[in-house]
Amino acid sequence: MMTDISLIVGGEAGQGIQTVGRLVAETGRKAGLHVFAINDFESRIRGGHSFIQIRISDRPVRAPYHRIHLLVCLDKNTFEIHRDKLDADGMILAQSDLEISDRNVLSVDFNKMAETAGSKATANTVAAGACLALLGAPDDLLTAAVNGHFQSMSQELVGKNKKAVRSGAQSVRDQSFKWSFTWAADEDSLGLIDGARAFALGALAGDCRFAGFYPMSPATDILADLSELAGHFPLVVEQAEDEIAAVNMCIGAAFAGVRSMTATSGGGFCLMTEGLGLAGITETPLVIINAQRPGPATGLPTRTGQGDLLFVINAAQDEFPRFVLAPCGPEDAYETTARALALAEQFQVPVIILADHFLITSIFTLNERLSAPESIDRFLTTDDEMEDPRDYRRYTYSQSGVSPRALPCQGEALVLVSGNEHRPDGHLTETIADRNMMVNKRMNKIKKMKEAIREPRTYRPEAPHLLVGWGSTREIIKESVDMLRAEDMDVGAVHLCDIWPFPAEAVKKRLADKSFYMVEQNATAQCGDLIRARTGLAYTDTILQFDGRPLLPDRIKNRFMEISKG
Repeated sequence: MMTDISLIVGGEAGQGIQTVGRLVAETGRKAGLHVFAINDFESRIRGGHSFIQIRISDRPVRAPYHRIHLLVCLDKNTFEIHRDKLDADGMILAQSDLEISDRNVLSVDFNKMAETAGSKATANTVAAGACLALLGAPDDLLTAAVNGHFQSMSQELVGKNKKAVRSGAQSVRDQSFKWSFTWAADEDSLGLIDGARAFALGALAGDCRFAGFYPMSPATDILADLSELAGHFPLVVEQAEDEIAAVNMCIGAAFAGVRSMTATSGGGFCLMTEGLGLAGITETPLVIINAQRPGPATGLPTRTGQGDLLFVINAAQDEFPRFVLAPCGPEDAYETTARALALAEQFQVPVIILADHFLITSIFTLNERLSAPESIDRFLTTDDEMEDPRDYRRYTYSQSGVSPRALPCQGEALVLVSGNEHRPDGHLTETIADRNMMVNKRMNKIKKMKEAIREPRTYRPEAPHLLVGWGSTREIIKESVDMLRAEDMDVGAVHLCDIWPFPAEAVKKRLADKSFYMVEQNATAQCGDLIRARTGLAYTDTILQFDGRPLLPDRIKNRFMEISKG
């Protein structure tokens, strides 16, 4: 029998919702199951409503489910908000004093059991134990999950949490639950990872040596992970006074010779655009992760969206080449970050990675092991490679657009750069000839940059109707295609992860003579407009969502069926 269950653990900020979710997810992982979880929380430290939605399956899953089989309520608000999503045979597990009256309610006094375990703070661990026991998880897996999650704490605290998780489990062992299943330990299962960690590890794999940042949700999670790793690797992570300083620190570090990156959200990226232009005209390698969230202005700081695509493609004054990459999952986030650092140096251009709150904060079971590049090519030029280092010119004209890049103070070559327009030797200029030469030189890079762009990924591409998306929504769209095909609808998908320079010919090849529907988390189908502008192909219709919440495969399916019926 196939296992595929979905549960929500909800309560107020400060009640330890994330701990319950992590314990459930880690237990599922230790059993060799596939786990996917989304975090939903308000922009506050205490109160409000927060929840984590976890999906556990015996097959790979990367999308949230539209129905809930188990609802764990640490406050009454969770019940009121999510009750309508509960499956007909689902169950509500709730703190006993919440006075919830509904079908299939199982009341457990998490707080009293926590006190008995030795600490009121372990009420969330009690809830995790009860939740997992209802699902059928054995005690040894619960204990292993507690050991792993609390390993950095004192033995006393670990002991209290072990008592708490066992008491929660024992309190419901005699209860039957339709959606329980058989668990088995699987030591060979791959680990769990959230998107932020994947980006941070990708930066290390790409030989990042400096990261400058100013905190801005959700990008802060990436830099927090990098800060933790900095003590174990040759990496400096510096918190600046603002985003302007952060991006300029990265440009300075790259000019001095180390691979550098920063991460921010849309509002912070706005402040970085002048630095982006500086990197463009000085041809200094730069990687910026823009972790999208809904705007304008502060917007919804703890929600997700895809509203920055056209902005980052066109950000900063005038024209200069850049890459825009939008990874579609944790493995891709890892590989894309390492690749971005290499592309920035190879072509001496900025690389912008479009992430979002959904990808950065969600928890995934890895589908494949992460591997570092076997070698790192720095694309640098030394004195030994020059005919005469004293005649070195940083911006020598070339058909490829890429000039020899020497590092300052590393030999006899004199490295001059300028944020003004410049001659090949780096000195500023205002002559027509020099201006035309430098613009053409920079734009010459685009031909080879296009060759470095990955083609769109496809799923059931032979279908006459295609759902088209980009970035983190790939697996959500893919599951909606499966749901539609189960309804005898001949649908496939095309997904863009490398977006700029735009792969026009590859997109044309996949979408010509098809009806295609843009699935995006913005209000104007930005990628759809980009496709039309670059290929002349117009989308048939749109499936858009911009409320800040993750897309659901079921919603995509229902909307497509509505469109199809006219």
